[in-house]
Amino acid sequence: MPIDHFRLLGVSPTSDTEEVLRFFQLRLDRTPDNGFTPEVIAQRSELLRRSADLLCDKKLREQYETALTAGASGLEFSSNREVAGLILLWEAKNSAEAFNLARKALQPPQAPALGSGRESDLALLAALACKDAAFYEQEQRRYSSAAEILEEGIHLLQRMGKLQDRRQNLEKELEALLPYRILDLLSRDLSDQKSHQDGLNLLDGFVLNRGGLEGRKLTNSSFEFNQADFEIFFQQIRKFLTVQEQVDLFSHWYKNGSSDAGFLYALSLVASGFYRRKPEAIQKARKQINKLNSQGFDAMPLLGSIDLLLANVQQAEACFSNSTDQNLKEWFDSYPGEKLAALCDYATNWLKTDVLPGFRDIEVESVDLEAWFADRDVQDYVEKVERRSARGIAKAGFSLISGLSSENYQSQESLSSDEEERNISSFDEDDDLAKTYLENEFVEDEDDQNDLLDLLVERFQGLIVNVSNPLLRLSEKASNKLGISRNSLLIGSFVFVGLFLSGGVIGYLSIKSQLEEKIAAKPSLVQEKELDEKGKSFNSEKNKISSKLEKKGEYIPLNIETPSKKQIQNLIEAWLRGKAEILSGGESGVLNQVATNSLVKIVNNQRIKDKQKGEKQVISTNIESLDIQSQTNKRIEVDVKILYKDQRMKESGEVLSETNIPALRVKYILGRNKQQWKLVNFSSRR
Repeated sequence: MPIDHFRLLGVSPTSDTEEVLRFFQLRLDRTPDNGFTPEVIAQRSELLRRSADLLCDKKLREQYETALTAGASGLEFSSNREVAGLILLWEAKNSAEAFNLARKALQPPQAPALGSGRESDLALLAALACKDAAFYEQEQRRYSSAAEILEEGIHLLQRMGKLQDRRQNLEKELEALLPYRILDLLSRDLSDQKSHQDGLNLLDGFVLNRGGLEGRKLTNSSFEFNQADFEIFFQQIRKFLTVQEQVDLFSHWYKNGSSDAGFLYALSLVASGFYRRKPEAIQKARKQINKLNSQGFDAMPLLGSIDLLLANVQQAEACFSNSTDQNLKEWFDSYPGEKLAALCDYATNWLKTDVLPGFRDIEVESVDLEAWFADRDVQDYVEKVERRSARGIAKAGFSLISGLSSENYQSQESLSSDEEERNISSFDEDDDLAKTYLENEFVEDEDDQNDLLDLLVERFQGLIVNVSNPLLRLSEKASNKLGISRNSLLIGSFVFVGLFLSGGVIGYLSIKSQLEEKIAAKPSLVQEKELDEKGKSFNSEKNKISSKLEKKGEYIPLNIETPSKKQIQNLIEAWLRGKAEILSGGESGVLNQVATNSLVKIVNNQRIKDKQKGEKQVISTNIESLDIQSQTNKRIEVDVKILYKDQRMKESGEVLSETNIPALRVKYILGRNKQQWKLVNFSSRR
């Protein structure tokens, strides 16, 4: 047996004779009171006496110590004293060795006679040593090893049909150990696939036996994992599971009656869909949330965020408006920017904090909605969705995030039902600056000319697609109702599209010809110099007038081809001042001079909504810094840092909410149309 005389008695190799005798007496007095037979207890005492005699005999002890130094190890016992030796081995904290040797002694060919005292003592020793060995493994955080030892002990006692009470205790110990065993298996390196799969199987059975994530089948037993501890355990364990593993597990548990699993199933689908750029999974998550019937649960913000990811802006905004969370609605209504910006801000934070964390194969550093909508698979899916808001975002390339104008798509509240007219109308509105560029300016640089023509061709091709798609759908409807061959209608449709394309090419060549004529008619260098001098003189006088008016607090349209940083700031300040005047319930005649009609309409609509509620907004802004990011003779992009404060209050003066943003960053886009600069878009972020 793997034990020496010192450990058998429990003394140190440096103990003197007096200490050996004292420990010998203590061991005799402290016999294990666990139900062993008197015969084995007597044999235990005899073995203790033999060890004490050897260590108290100076000559025998020296010989024994020399043998230990030479490498001798272990003690030999006769077969009739084997059980007593195993008891001493167990008492010396060698529980695992004692259990293995006892288990071996109970198996053929050395199995004791049925019903004998030796069989009874070995079975009892195996149960005691098994429990202690498992406890030691738990202390070392080797939970799977501890569970395996308990399983072996339970199986041994079942086979022998003995010690039922002790076997039940081992089963309860194994049950209580299960969560830790699962954590041990799943937290191992993924290269150990067998352990990982064993952990998944145990987790699946564990949750189902509890009655789902809610623990519907708990009996309040002291050995059971209570709900509070289980929730902590489950939060720890999720990070060791991949997103697909969680999708599969939550789906299985939901089908077995766990409503909490149904909610987590939906979130896992969103995480999987967003991370892998699969909008189909996000659509599936939306359907799953609609299936849930949880009282007191407000699903509107979740559905709104999902609708945004699916490019359904109108439905997303409606979801937020229908939320029962009053604080969220107030935040949404008072957001210092466009509604689409508020949706994006909320959805981004939701993805980053509530959806994407907790998966082994997803790393969350930042959430990039621009990359999501720029993905080809996402764009293809959005194009298949027959919703007006989806087409709007697809066409704009998610314009708010990329910095282009988004108000065009927010302010088109009454569009024609005819799809062709709607697409042509949106084409005209989107290209307003491009048309002005053609009407009022000739293209001096050949590269600029080619870029402009490429833009027109690209827009024209998009228009052809938008026109042809309704025709194809119309052909299907007509063939069903009138019995006309679908191929015949298809041929007619494509003939129409071909004629339309031919007309477009002719128009394209005509525009190109006009551009070439304008370039050919470009003034000579002498004429240019004279015109330039006159222009400088005119601009100088205009600047003087502007300065006088600005000192009086008035604003005049900005018509200078290359405005200064100060003049750009004056335009933006006029926009902020006019917007604040209207939202506070007053009037402003400056907005139409500094911003496009679509932006002015948004401000007026916001005031109408506030007025219907009997509310107003008192806004205070101060531009802290302004940096020009890019500037041409038709477009200026600036980054502005604003000190922003506002109060939403009732008409009576009662303050409902306050917002204070010491460093609101806003990107403004200015465009030049008919020689006048106006604000065409802006996007804000904290």
